[in-house]
Amino acid sequence: MNVEQAARQLEALGSPARLRIYRALVRAGHAGLPVRQLQERVGIPAASTLSHHLHRLILTGLVSQERQATTLICRAVYPAMNALVGFLADECCADETCSGTGEAA
Repeated sequence: MNVEQAARQLEALGSPARLRIYRALVRAGHAGLPVRQLQERVGIPAASTLSHHLHRLILTGLVSQERQATTLICRAVYPAMNALVGFLADECCADETCSGTGEAA
């Protein structure tokens, strides 16, 4: 993952409403949630507002949508989530000098 992609994803998650939406989808698992159920869970009264937030998360690759008959199912894209978390953690403490005890010198 590159810095620009990580920045776009973090910016999308920087909205409290989008973070609530994303967390609800992560919590829902691979089955995802129908849009109406997602709307109820996160407490966004206007469908157009939810649609706007979902669109932003879809553009960054964090969320996908699939139509099943008349129902639109939203899902967290777990590989994207794992890549973002990995990007943030991969170089954790890389510049610290170790004393051999597992603690910084």
